[in-house]
Amino acid sequence: MSDANESQVRDDEGTEEAAQSSGLVTSTQGPETISFRFSGEEFTVSGFERTLPSPASAAERSQLVKAGLAADGASLDEDAWHAVARAIISPEAAAAQLRSAKGQASALIEEHVEGATLRSLHTRVWLTELFPGHQPRTSQGALPVDDPEVYGDTDEHGRPYARVVYRYRDRKHLHAHLAQTIEQTRHANPSPYDRSILARRITRAVIAHPCRLEFTDGSEHIDVLAVRDGITRLTSAWALLTEGEAPYADEIAATALEVLSAEKPQRRGATEKALSQRMALGRQEALNGFLAEFQRGVNETQPTDRSVRLGQTLVVPAQVTVGVHRHGSAGLSAEEVFDDAVRSILASIHVEFRHWEAAAQNVEVGTRAISRVRLPALPQNNLLDGIIGLALGRRKPVDLPDVFHDDSIPGTPLWRAVYLVHFLTRPDVFEQVKKFAKDIKGTSKMKTSGYAELLGPVIDLPWRGYKAGSLQQARNAWANGGVLTKGVMSDWRPVPTADFTELVKQALNGNDSARQTLAVAGGVALITDKLITRNVGSAVGRTVPFRANTDQIVAGLADSEEGLWTLAFAARAFDAERECLNSFTDTQLLARDTATMYSVPAVDLTAEDKIRKDAGGVAAEPLGQWRVVTISDPERAREAEDERNQQKEDESPEKPVSTQLAAERRALRQAVADARQAVTRLMSLADTPEARATTVHPFGSPDELDRIIKEVRKLAGELLVNPQAADHEDDEQEEDEDIDDDA
Repeated sequence: MSDANESQVRDDEGTEEAAQSSGLVTSTQGPETISFRFSGEEFTVSGFERTLPSPASAAERSQLVKAGLAADGASLDEDAWHAVARAIISPEAAAAQLRSAKGQASALIEEHVEGATLRSLHTRVWLTELFPGHQPRTSQGALPVDDPEVYGDTDEHGRPYARVVYRYRDRKHLHAHLAQTIEQTRHANPSPYDRSILARRITRAVIAHPCRLEFTDGSEHIDVLAVRDGITRLTSAWALLTEGEAPYADEIAATALEVLSAEKPQRRGATEKALSQRMALGRQEALNGFLAEFQRGVNETQPTDRSVRLGQTLVVPAQVTVGVHRHGSAGLSAEEVFDDAVRSILASIHVEFRHWEAAAQNVEVGTRAISRVRLPALPQNNLLDGIIGLALGRRKPVDLPDVFHDDSIPGTPLWRAVYLVHFLTRPDVFEQVKKFAKDIKGTSKMKTSGYAELLGPVIDLPWRGYKAGSLQQARNAWANGGVLTKGVMSDWRPVPTADFTELVKQALNGNDSARQTLAVAGGVALITDKLITRNVGSAVGRTVPFRANTDQIVAGLADSEEGLWTLAFAARAFDAERECLNSFTDTQLLARDTATMYSVPAVDLTAEDKIRKDAGGVAAEPLGQWRVVTISDPERAREAEDERNQQKEDESPEKPVSTQLAAERRALRQAVADARQAVTRLMSLADTPEARATTVHPFGSPDELDRIIKEVRKLAGELLVNPQAADHEDDEQEEDEDIDDDA
């Protein structure tokens, strides 16, 4: 054992002896069923026990560390084993799982995935030792705090450790990222597990493994246990330990971080301890405080509210991965094997069975499949690594000329999309990615539209936050075929240019590479700016003249002169950091600042500049979705004209939810002056460039907005003499105003 860890053991023993001698644990006759009130309702808490385990002693933890270092199936160093031992409630039981007679298998759980075998302990751990790990459900959005860089870890012989390294800029970045993960996880789950956990505890084991937190500013590293599956359960557990019946997401994050970031001060004159040890002692003190709170509240017939919450949340079942064996046929490097194997386990849970939302699945499946591509003809760590780096976000669009060794390529997000689509649709790459994606998803078939759906979140990475208003519609369009036309899937090469309109003449003269470059660049731009949307029958007669898949529309545009100019204008106008005027209806634009937006013009082949002018003859007429679809197949559009006009008269668009929300926000501003000022400040912050670069909801989440609205209504009921009549009158007035203001 290292001197540092011996010092930690000696310090811990004093803390633990004090905790145990204070009588934190009492005997009981067994689990009880008690009545409990939660959110104003009475329900039954089953299996409540009036005892909690004692914290393990330093000596007990040391025995687990020794057993782990000697175990054949384990793949961790001493620091990682100390992180595991700190978390496990019964180290002696875990050590028994690791010990086995020579030549016999241990009691570790084995899971076989492509390229590796994982070995895990099935145990119970303290909630206070579990750090939220990488959360795929939030990776598909653009959030204000960047994810850390993720690396694998190997021993001195180049063999993989069962550990990952998260590299942050500094401890502030770590703190902010942990808070963001907890908050966004809460927002992503409209029906959290709070009530279920309070009634029956956490019953399904979380999946965790050691993780080293490193910092590029030179700060000391921290060894912890990171949870990869079960972050929603952790968030609900912390919610139950947060004050208030229905705490907000940021309050839950603050409660968790107060414990996870706790650090015991260094005693004057004492031997200086490592940061990882000081933080471990800080978390231990927080746990001891929780145990003391629990004990104070279980001596009466009816346990206190706080004791019930602590008793149901502090102990968490866990599957802790401690070993990895790389198969000889593994295509991934030693550094990549462990994290990919863990992600494979997560995919088997959340892609095949308990599904994540589609975007999260696509990010997880797409990025893992792309990272597995191998092309023997290309030198590894060169072009292929650069392209995969672009796809996964490790390389930025400005790196395009360096990646492809061609200074003529503009380093822009749209050109990144062109080159990625081209690369990922080459036959050898297409077949590999599709095969790996099917393996990860556990399916035997994948259509081209399914492949396009995987590409959507990869392509939109640079502009997710800036174009949040059209992000979901764009991803739906990718799932409907995207830009993967037959021409795009054929043999061609991107033609770099500073002005996309220069490619139109080349395309008309028979240059198919120029034509497909316009199809991809213009198609991506039109999809992103919501000028091409998925094939939906309800849109016929309102926004489009006929039904067609997105790839069919892109293919039709690439087959005519007017369509090629439309693609070129859309690509030339595209700005990854601004919203497009054409993406929104007139009523929607009333609620937005249009000064920073750009516009895509319609085409007039008779005009010298090919731009259609409005009735005044000077200003450009903006392109509309109806016009885009019409250009893709004019004959079919003419055939549908009569039916289209009839549908125009019969149908009226429904009022979207944003209109209703705007009405409620205005009611909130009118309630009291303080509320009005708070909302104004909130919306001003939401309109800053930093906030617009994210997908963060201005009010936290739609659920939190609804809760604010309910509180405002309660306040209005207290202030008005005749609440029902006044509310009705206000609602009528607000709805009328809403028609003029929002969509």
